[in-house]
Amino acid sequence: MSSKSGTYMKLSNEAEEQQESATFFYRKYVEGMTPRRIGEEVHADSAKLIKLYKEAISSEAELEENKTPGHIKAMRLVNALGNRLSPGRRLILAASVLGFIVQNIFAAPISTLILVFSFAGLLFLLLVELLEKFDAKREIDLAREIQLGLLPSPEFKSERLNIYSFASTAREVGGDYVDTIHTERGDYYIIADVSGKGLSASLYMVRLQALFHLLIKKNHPDPKTLLVELNEFIKYGRNDKTFVTACVLLAPADGGPLLFCRAGHNVPLYYNSEKERCKELRSAGLALGMAPTPKLEQALKQMELKMATGDLLLMYTDGLTEARNPNGEEYGENRLLSLFELYSDAGPDVMLEKIRVSLEQFIQDAEIPDDITYSVITRPGN
Repeated sequence: MSSKSGTYMKLSNEAEEQQESATFFYRKYVEGMTPRRIGEEVHADSAKLIKLYKEAISSEAELEENKTPGHIKAMRLVNALGNRLSPGRRLILAASVLGFIVQNIFAAPISTLILVFSFAGLLFLLLVELLEKFDAKREIDLAREIQLGLLPSPEFKSERLNIYSFASTAREVGGDYVDTIHTERGDYYIIADVSGKGLSASLYMVRLQALFHLLIKKNHPDPKTLLVELNEFIKYGRNDKTFVTACVLLAPADGGPLLFCRAGHNVPLYYNSEKERCKELRSAGLALGMAPTPKLEQALKQMELKMATGDLLLMYTDGLTEARNPNGEEYGENRLLSLFELYSDAGPDVMLEKIRVSLEQFIQDAEIPDDITYSVITRPGN
């Protein structure tokens, strides 16, 4: 024992460390290898291969009539697979497959050598494809960090609104958008859902966020005007089927009623603490990008909401109610409404947590099919 420090020197057991390292490596290797997950992944991979096969061998008419000869199907399938590789890798793949075919023709030493080289060629292709996949995953992780950096804080508090938000993506990046913007006119709250999911929806979501900030900072519009102006940008020059559902809420700086407009989005839930009653805030409105701007302007209806201290407002995307358990059952609007009624007087932070716990218990280990985003909004108390 050191007389200065008063501590004992600890002797490490290197044999135990080696065993712990091996155990750690084993745990990391088999992580996630549950029967359910393996079955789902095999089913998904098989579906991809079947889709590739159908797309490669023939057109839909040929497939239905079964007129495509067998050798033509084989050539088309090989060509479809080869087009996914670079020329150099196609050469290695062809040489490896040829080696496996002809190795039986030669005597033992040469056949063994051909077999080894063929196996090494396939192993090389596998390793290179894995490395490229890891590189792509790193790029997606970076995109996720950037996207998360653009989202507001889970808690937003001002003189007019208190907002508690939760967001979870079905993939590394997602298409749900939630934001709070403070301006001279008041505080804006926005929740939106881009059709689709994954990287394409995420990129569109980032563009959507920039448009929201640009229009709000420039004109300070009311919610309906903001959505109508945004529709022009979404429809302009777009040939695909992308559309956006959204809800916009404005808490005016003068303390007046909240202004609210819904563009095809999920119906918010509202709890009136004075009447001790919950209701749905239904208002007409089409999703952005689904109709010309004049038609959308006619369809959108702006509402006023006299929200008092103690009232609760729940905004959410369809990923919340459409989440499924292992039996394929949806979480559903009725379950969410029952939970909202049960804990409506418990406070916004409690409500946020109760929904999260309820959802986790419902879906268990099932895959999340869509992005999940929701917010609980209140007026600040004294």
